Amino acid sequence: MGIIKAIGQAVTGTFADMYVEVIEPDNMGGQTVFTRGITVRRGDNVTGTDSIVSNGSMIRVYDNQFMMLVDGGKVVDYTAEPGYYKVDNSSSPSLFNGEFGETLKDAFERIKYGGANPREQKVYYINLQEIKGIKFGTRNPINYFDSFYNAELFLRAHGTYSIKITNPLQFYAEAIPRNKDYVQISEINEQYISEFLQALQSSINQMSADGTRISHVTSKAFELGKYMASVLDEDWNKMRGMEIQSVGIASVSYDEKSQELINLRNEGAMLSDPNVREGYVQAHMARGLEAAGSNESGAMNGFLGMGMGMNMGGNMAGQMSQTNMAMAQMGAGVQAAQTAQAAKPASEPKEGWTCECGAVNTGKFCPQCGKPAPKAPKKWTCECGAVNTGKFCPECGKAAPEEPKEWTCECGHVNTGKFCAECGKPKA
Repeated sequence: MGIIKAIGQAVTGTFADMYVEVIEPDNMGGQTVFTRGITVRRGDNVTGTDSIVSNGSMIRVYDNQFMMLVDGGKVVDYTAEPGYYKVDNSSSPSLFNGEFGETLKDAFERIKYGGANPREQKVYYINLQEIKGIKFGTRNPINYFDSFYNAELFLRAHGTYSIKITNPLQFYAEAIPRNKDYVQISEINEQYISEFLQALQSSINQMSADGTRISHVTSKAFELGKYMASVLDEDWNKMRGMEIQSVGIASVSYDEKSQELINLRNEGAMLSDPNVREGYVQAHMARGLEAAGSNESGAMNGFLGMGMGMNMGGNMAGQMSQTNMAMAQMGAGVQAAQTAQAAKPASEPKEGWTCECGAVNTGKFCPQCGKPAPKAPKKWTCECGAVNTGKFCPECGKAAPEEPKEWTCECGHVNTGKFCAECGKPKA
């Protein structure tokens, strides 16, 4: 019991006209995962039974479709390659794996037909396209610790996700209800959406642990899809032969308490700026003047009342304004000091020297043996402009000028010139 590929070329053309009856898939929309094969009759013969596949029947398979020849609920043969196939009950299963390679054969061994004589064969198709637009929404808020706000917040998420069937035989055995000829994803999604939402909570919690701000969750749909894949794909592939393809978050909203905390934190962050706080105080004072001018008892009474309030609160408002401006100036001063400090060149580290005893030092004497540091060679500038420390200029070769000899005057002063700098006597 099997199928034989009737032609290897494209399915279009006059080939189909050679057959009076061809089995094709029933309606297969974007949300359809499973549908039966129906007999399409050509010419005047429009009677017959759609559910029975007789020996010699011709079956058509389109792109992104997986066709199964089923007998008594067990799979007899299958193909994932587009084309025309002829049913031959005298042949062995052909098992055209298509893009799935040899992985399908393992699943086929578990659910194949038991070997009895065929009684009622049917053709079924599984949709291999990405099944898109599966809606989801969190029934209860998901907890999310945001390190930026340093608070446990709660959010709700709504959107869509898509799946792709990766092992159609496994999907048929585990996900398709028995005695069903047509299945849309919405009919079997109740269990999957529960598992999806559990994985969504785990994935969102992982984003929280990775330090993603709660306001950035919506823009992280791609990363969230990868989180979901790592949580669900292994189980869904193993159990049902399908996997998450993508996740699209349409909206993220916070519960009332979380929204209050976020607003309070944002307002506090704004008012921590003394310039913003000064504008806040001035705006409140201006609104007070406006309210006084529109007093129902008359503007004069309003201003008199405001004057009395100013006597009590004016000093406080003025003090607040002065404090704000002082803090602003202080902040500007601190920033200027930090800028100046950053602009200062770093002090050059002192050059070290190695004593005869082997100790490395930076001071004038060795702390190990007490010997003084060797004198640094004196620098001299040649006539060519080069600064040197040796006896000859490496640029022009001229010798270093002789250093004047020291002599001691009668008065005891040590000199290098021709006259004593202390008493003026000439060198003897």
